[in-house]
Amino acid sequence: MVATVPNSYEDRTQSIARELIQATQTKKGFLAQMRDQMKLDDKLMDWTMSNPGLKVQLFRFIDCLPALQSNPEIAAHLREYLTTEEVELPDLLKNLLNFSDPGSMPGQVAATTVSTAIKTLAQKYISGETIAQAIRTIERLRKDKMAFTVDLLGEAVITEVEAQQYLDRYLDLMAQLATAAQRWPTIAQIDEADGQPLPKVQVSVKLTAFYSQFDPLDVAGSQAKTADRARVLLRRAKELGAAVHFDMEQYKYKDATLAALKAVLMEPEFRDRTDIGLTLQAYLRDSYADLQGVVAWAKERGTPVTVRLVKGAYWDQETIQSVQKDWPQPVFNDKAATDANYEAMTQLLLENHAHLYAALGTHNARSAAKAIAVAEKVGAPRRAFELQVLYGMADKLGKTLADKGYRVRVYCPYGDLIPGMAYLIRRLLENTANSSFLRQSSLGERELNELAAAPQPNDAVYETVVPFANAPDTDYSRQNLRDPALAAIAQVRSQLGQLYRPLIAGRRVETSETIASENPSKPQELIGKVGLASIEQADEAIAAAKAAFPAWKATPAKERAAILRKAADLMEARRAELSAWVCLEVGKALRQADPEVSEAIDFCRYYADEMERLEAGTAYDYPGETNRYHYQPKGITLVISPWNFPLAIPVGMTVASLVTGNCTILKPAETSSVIAAKFIEILVEAGIPDGVLQYVPARGSTAGAHMVKHPDVHTIVFTGSQEVGCWIYANAAILQPGQKHLKRVIAEMGGKNAIVVDESADLDQAVQGVVDSAFGYSGQKCSACSRAIVLAPIYEAFVERLVEAVKSLNIGPADDPSVKVGPVIDGTSQARIRDYIAKGKAESTLAIELPAPEGGYFVGPTVFRDVPPTAAIAQEEIFGPVLAVIKAETFEQALAIANGTQFALTGGLYSRTPSHIDRAAREFEVGNLYINRNITGAIVARQPFGGFKLSGVGSKAGGPDYLLQFLEPRVVTENVQRQGFAPVEGFE
Repeated sequence: MVATVPNSYEDRTQSIARELIQATQTKKGFLAQMRDQMKLDDKLMDWTMSNPGLKVQLFRFIDCLPALQSNPEIAAHLREYLTTEEVELPDLLKNLLNFSDPGSMPGQVAATTVSTAIKTLAQKYISGETIAQAIRTIERLRKDKMAFTVDLLGEAVITEVEAQQYLDRYLDLMAQLATAAQRWPTIAQIDEADGQPLPKVQVSVKLTAFYSQFDPLDVAGSQAKTADRARVLLRRAKELGAAVHFDMEQYKYKDATLAALKAVLMEPEFRDRTDIGLTLQAYLRDSYADLQGVVAWAKERGTPVTVRLVKGAYWDQETIQSVQKDWPQPVFNDKAATDANYEAMTQLLLENHAHLYAALGTHNARSAAKAIAVAEKVGAPRRAFELQVLYGMADKLGKTLADKGYRVRVYCPYGDLIPGMAYLIRRLLENTANSSFLRQSSLGERELNELAAAPQPNDAVYETVVPFANAPDTDYSRQNLRDPALAAIAQVRSQLGQLYRPLIAGRRVETSETIASENPSKPQELIGKVGLASIEQADEAIAAAKAAFPAWKATPAKERAAILRKAADLMEARRAELSAWVCLEVGKALRQADPEVSEAIDFCRYYADEMERLEAGTAYDYPGETNRYHYQPKGITLVISPWNFPLAIPVGMTVASLVTGNCTILKPAETSSVIAAKFIEILVEAGIPDGVLQYVPARGSTAGAHMVKHPDVHTIVFTGSQEVGCWIYANAAILQPGQKHLKRVIAEMGGKNAIVVDESADLDQAVQGVVDSAFGYSGQKCSACSRAIVLAPIYEAFVERLVEAVKSLNIGPADDPSVKVGPVIDGTSQARIRDYIAKGKAESTLAIELPAPEGGYFVGPTVFRDVPPTAAIAQEEIFGPVLAVIKAETFEQALAIANGTQFALTGGLYSRTPSHIDRAAREFEVGNLYINRNITGAIVARQPFGGFKLSGVGSKAGGPDYLLQFLEPRVVTENVQRQGFAPVEGFE
C-alpha cells in the first residue's frame, strides 16, 4: 500500500527539502578537488558509476578479495576479473594491470595498490575493525552531537557455535561501550529528551543470527530458540543501561522476526521497556500493512518501542529470488514507489507518536524533510523522533540535521572486513545506483525543485520472459500457505491404513499378496497396504496396454497434452496433501517434499508443451516432392520408479510415455507405492482412458523381472541402483521369442557426486551448500554430495566449520518442521549405511558422527576427513548421510579426484576464480554441474537432469530431447508431379 501525500505536509516538506539539499551541496575548493583526483579509492567509485561492466567485475573482485592470501593471488585475480571483454578500463588501471607474471614486481605493485585502495574505501563505511577503533569513531561523532548505534559485521551464522559467539560478542560489545560511556559528558541534544535521559549506548542486532537453523516453516521452534538468546541480551542491556535495536533482513524472515519480537516484548519482564526497537523496510510492498499491525500491537502493549524505518538493502537479492522461485515480487520495482511508501509510513509512524518512537533512516533529503514536516505538524515530542544515517554515507546531510538541532543517530558497522564484505558491497551498490539520491545530488543530475518534489510512483512488478513457467514452490514464510501445509499432515494421517490395489484395464484387481507401507520416521505407523500383482496379472496389464495402444496412438497430441495439463492442475490443488503423503511415506521433510510436487507439475506441463511442438513435425519440400518428418509412439512402456523421489520421478517418466502416445505400465518402488497410487488417482480423474495406464505394484524379482523380459514391452524407463539398472540393460537386449523390435532402455543409476571447494570460495556459502547437498533428505538423493574435495590452503578452516554446521542440524521425524535430517527409507538401508560408516572408520578419520534418534530408521549425519580418493566411501554410492572430505593440493588434482569414479551425474564448484570456473565447465565430467550453489534440486526446463558413464543412459529428464526416446521418427516422401506438372507454390 502506498498512501498519497496530503498538501498540508507538502508545502512545508518541499521548503525543508530545498534547504537541506542546498546545505549539502557545498562545492569543494580547487585544492580539495585535486586531492580527491589523486585518491585511487575515490577514483574507483567514479569509474564504477560511469562503467557498468567495470562495476560488476570490480565488485566481484572486492567480494573475493578477503579470501586471497598473497599479492600474487590478488594480482592474478585482478587480471582475471578486470581484463574481460565487457570491461572498459581507464588508462590508470590499464597501466597498472600491464604485467604478465602476477608474482613479478609490477604484479606486486598492482596488488598492493588496488587492495590498499579498496581497504581505504571499506574504512569509509566501517567504523572500525575493533571495538577500540569503533569507540574512537563514536567519540568523534559525539563531538559533532551525533548519537550512534553499533552493528557487528557478519552476515552468515550457519552453526550453533557461531550463534552463541554472536551473542557473546554483543554482550562484550555492550560492556565495553558502557564502560567507555562512563567518561562521556552528557550532550543534551542526543542524550536527553523531554527532561529524561536517553541511553548513550545503543547496539543493533540480527535476531536470525541467534539461531543457526532459523526457518520460516518452523515458526514456533525458531521463535523459542531466538527468544532465549534475545532475553539474555535484553537483561544484560538493562544492567548496563544500553538500548537494543533489532534489525530486519531478508523478506523470508520478516514475519517470523516480527512475531518473535512482539511475543518477547509483551512478556511482563520486557513489556515496560522503552529502550528496545525493531525495523521495518519500506521497499516491501506489504510494509505499510506491517506498520499498521505494529501500531495496533503497540497500543495493546501500552509502552512505546522504537520503529526504525529504512528503505531496504536487499533489493537485487529479493528481486532475483522472487523471479527464480516464481514467487510474487515482495519489493517495489520502482524507486519512487519505495520513496512514496516510505513517506506514507513516516506519516503513519509520527502520527502515532504516543505509541511508537520513530527512527527515520534515510539519505534522501526529501524523505528527511517529510519526516521533519510531519513531526512539526503533529507535535511529536523530541523523545519520539530521530533521524538516522549510515556511517560514511550522507555525512553532510547528517551533519546539517545535527547542526539544526535534531537528534541524529549514525549506524556504525564494525568488525573484520572478511565477514563485512557483503555489507560493503551493498553500500557500494547503493552509492553507485542510478536511482540513488546521493548520486543524483552529488552529480547535480536534477534541479533543486525536482529533487525536493514528491515522488511519483510508476511501479510495476519486475517481469522476465521465460521459455517455460515453472510451478512455484510453497513460500513457507507466508502464514496463509504455511498453515495449510502443516495442517495437511494431520489430514493425511486420518486416511492412513487403506488398501491400494493394482489398476489393470481400468479396474481394481484383487491380489493374493499385500505389503505394508510404513512411516520410516515411525515404523509402527502404517501408511497403507498395497496389493502386489502376480506374474499372471502383469501379463494381463501388458495385454490390456497392447489392446488400448491403437486408439491411444491415434489420439491427437493436443488431447493427450490436455490430460497432462489437467493432471497438473489437480496436483496443484492437492499440493499440500501430496507433500504430506511424501513426508509420511518416505520420510522426506516438507521443505523438500513440496518442491517435488512442483517438479511433478512441471513435468506434466513441460512434456505437454514439448509433445505439441514435436507433433507439428518438419517439412522439407522441393519442387515436385514433399518430405514430411514426423514421429509415432513405440508401443508399450514399462516404468520402474524409485522411492527417493516417489512422486516427481514416476510422474515424469510416466507422463512422458503417455503424452507421446505410448501405453504405460507403472511399477513403483515397493516402499513408495501409496504415493504412486495417489498419482494414478489423479491421472484417472484427469481423463486417462482405461487400459492406457496400468498401475502394477509388484515384486521386482518376480513380476517386475518378468515384465522387463516380456516381448511386448518396447521401452523400459528405470531409476534406481546401478546393479539393477545394468541387469535391466542386459536382459532388455535379449531378443525374446516373438519379439519384433529392439527394446529401448532409459536408465538413471545414481552417482558419487563431488563438490570442489577452492581457496577463493566464499566459505559461508560453501559450507552451507555442502551441508544442504550432503544431508538433505538424509543423503538419499541421486544428486546428493557424498564427496567434498577441498584445496589445502582452506582445508582445515573448511572442515572445522563443516563439523560445527553438522552438529547444529536437527535430526528427527520428517513431519517435525524443525527437522533438517529425517530417517533413511528402511531397516535394510539403515544397516547398509552403518556398514559403510564402519568401513570409513577403518579407512580414514572420523570428523563427526551425530547420534541417531531412537524409534525410526535414523542414521546420524557422518563426516570423514582426510579420506583417500580410492577409499570405498570415496568411490561407492552409499545413498545415506555420509560425507567424505578429501584434501587436494592443486585445482588440477581436485578435478582429477572429482572425475576419478565410474559415475558422472552431478558435481559442484565453489570458487570465485574465473579461470577455475571456466576450467570446471570444460573438464568436470558430470551431466549437471552447479557453480556456487548446492547441487540438488534440478528444475524442469532450466536444469534438465541426467548423467553419463555408469550414472545412466538416455537423454536428460525435463529437457528438450527427452520425449524423443519414446518415439519412432518417420519420413514420408511423396512425388507430387503429374505429367510434368508440379503444384508447388512459387515454382515456375
